[in-house]
Amino acid sequence: MEAEIVLEGLEFYAYHGVYEQEQKIGNRFSVDIKILFDYIFQQGIEDLGKTVNYEKLYQCAREEMKTPSKLLETLAANIIERIFETHGNVVSVEVSVSKYNPPVGGRCERAKVTLKKKSKSYF
Repeated sequence: MEAEIVLEGLEFYAYHGVYEQEQKIGNRFSVDIKILFDYIFQQGIEDLGKTVNYEKLYQCAREEMKTPSKLLETLAANIIERIFETHGNVVSVEVSVSKYNPPVGGRCERAKVTLKKKSKSYF
Protein backbone atom coordinates (compact mmCIF):
# COMPACT_ATOMS: atom_id res chain seq x y z
CA MET A 1 0.00 0.00 0.00
CA GLU A 2 1.38 3.42 -0.89
CA ALA A 3 1.37 5.94 1.97
CA GLU A 4 2.26 9.63 2.24
CA ILE A 5 3.79 11.49 5.16
CA VAL A 6 4.16 15.27 5.21
CA LEU A 7 6.14 17.34 7.71
CA GLU A 8 5.42 21.05 7.29
CA GLY A 9 7.10 24.11 8.69
CA LEU A 10 10.25 22.62 10.19
CA GLU A 11 12.03 25.74 11.50
CA PHE A 12 15.79 26.29 11.61
CA TYR A 13 18.22 29.13 12.14
CA ALA A 14 21.18 28.56 9.82
CA TYR A 15 23.95 30.20 7.83
CA HIS A 16 23.13 29.61 4.17
CA GLY A 17 23.41 32.08 1.32
CA VAL A 18 25.50 33.40 -1.52
CA TYR A 19 26.51 36.59 0.27
CA GLU A 20 29.18 36.69 2.98
CA GLN A 21 26.87 38.59 5.34
CA GLU A 22 24.24 35.83 5.12
CA GLN A 23 26.88 33.28 6.04
CA LYS A 24 27.96 35.31 9.10
CA ILE A 25 24.64 36.59 10.45
CA GLY A 26 22.41 33.67 9.50
CA ASN A 27 18.68 33.61 8.87
CA ARG A 28 15.45 31.73 9.56
CA PHE A 29 14.59 28.85 7.26
CA SER A 30 11.60 26.59 6.90
CA VAL A 31 11.60 23.07 5.45
CA ASP A 32 8.65 20.99 4.24
CA ILE A 33 9.09 17.29 3.51
CA LYS A 34 6.66 15.04 1.66
CA ILE A 35 7.42 11.37 1.13
CA LEU A 36 5.67 8.45 -0.49
CA PHE A 37 6.58 5.01 0.78
CA ASP A 38 5.50 1.39 0.72
CA TYR A 39 3.45 0.69 3.83
CA ILE A 40 2.86 -2.90 4.82
CA PHE A 41 -0.47 -2.95 6.63
CA GLN A 42 -1.29 -5.85 8.92
CA GLN A 43 -4.60 -5.79 10.79
CA GLY A 44 -4.08 -5.28 14.52
CA ILE A 45 -0.33 -4.71 14.30
CA GLU A 46 1.06 -1.20 14.75
CA ASP A 47 4.79 -1.42 14.12
CA LEU A 48 6.91 1.72 13.70
CA GLY A 49 9.36 -0.39 11.70
CA LYS A 50 6.78 -0.80 8.91
CA THR A 51 6.32 2.94 8.42
CA VAL A 52 8.62 5.99 8.42
CA ASN A 53 9.54 7.59 11.73
CA TYR A 54 8.77 11.34 11.67
CA GLU A 55 11.62 12.02 14.07
CA LYS A 56 14.14 10.45 11.68
CA LEU A 57 12.82 12.56 8.81
CA TYR A 58 13.27 15.67 10.95
CA GLN A 59 16.82 14.57 11.81
CA CYS A 60 17.66 14.31 8.09
CA ALA A 61 16.67 17.94 7.61
CA ARG A 62 18.33 19.11 10.82
CA GLU A 63 21.67 17.52 9.95
CA GLU A 64 21.74 19.02 6.46
CA MET A 65 20.78 22.47 7.77
CA LYS A 66 23.95 22.43 9.92
CA THR A 67 26.19 22.41 6.83
CA PRO A 68 26.30 25.84 5.16
CA SER A 69 25.30 25.96 1.49
CA LYS A 70 25.10 28.85 -0.91
CA LEU A 71 21.92 27.67 -2.65
CA LEU A 72 18.52 26.55 -1.38
CA GLU A 73 18.58 24.01 -4.22
CA THR A 74 21.67 22.40 -2.71
CA LEU A 75 20.00 22.17 0.69
CA ALA A 76 16.87 20.56 -0.72
CA ALA A 77 18.87 18.08 -2.81
CA ASN A 78 21.04 17.09 0.16
CA ILE A 79 18.00 16.53 2.38
CA ILE A 80 16.41 14.36 -0.33
CA GLU A 81 19.56 12.25 -0.71
CA ARG A 82 19.88 11.79 3.05
CA ILE A 83 16.26 10.61 3.27
CA PHE A 84 16.82 8.04 0.51
CA GLU A 85 20.04 6.86 2.21
CA THR A 86 18.36 6.34 5.57
CA HIS A 87 14.90 5.07 4.54
CA GLY A 88 14.84 2.03 2.27
CA ASN A 89 11.06 1.94 1.78
CA VAL A 90 10.73 5.53 0.49
CA VAL A 91 9.74 5.70 -3.19
CA SER A 92 9.64 9.48 -3.70
CA VAL A 93 10.62 12.61 -1.80
CA GLU A 94 9.63 16.25 -2.22
CA VAL A 95 11.44 18.90 -0.19
CA SER A 96 10.78 22.65 -0.06
CA VAL A 97 13.26 25.01 1.59
CA SER A 98 12.26 28.60 2.36
CA LYS A 99 14.50 31.48 3.42
CA TYR A 100 12.78 34.30 5.29
CA ASN A 101 13.50 37.90 4.27
CA PRO A 102 15.92 37.03 1.45
CA PRO A 103 18.21 39.79 0.17
CA VAL A 104 16.37 40.61 -3.06
CA GLY A 105 16.54 44.40 -2.88
CA GLY A 106 12.97 44.86 -1.73
CA ARG A 107 10.21 43.43 0.43
CA CYS A 108 9.96 39.64 0.17
CA GLU A 109 8.59 37.48 2.96
CA ARG A 110 10.50 34.42 1.79
CA ALA A 111 12.13 32.68 -1.14
CA LYS A 112 11.18 29.04 -1.64
CA VAL A 113 12.68 26.20 -3.67
CA THR A 114 11.02 22.80 -4.16
CA LEU A 115 12.76 19.70 -5.49
CA LYS A 116 11.25 16.26 -6.15
CA LYS A 117 12.91 12.92 -6.74
CA LYS A 118 11.67 9.38 -7.27
CA SER A 119 13.58 6.30 -6.22
CA LYS A 120 15.34 4.52 -9.08
CA SER A 121 13.29 1.42 -8.28
CA TYR A 122 9.97 3.32 -8.39
CA PHE A 123 8.01 3.07 -11.63
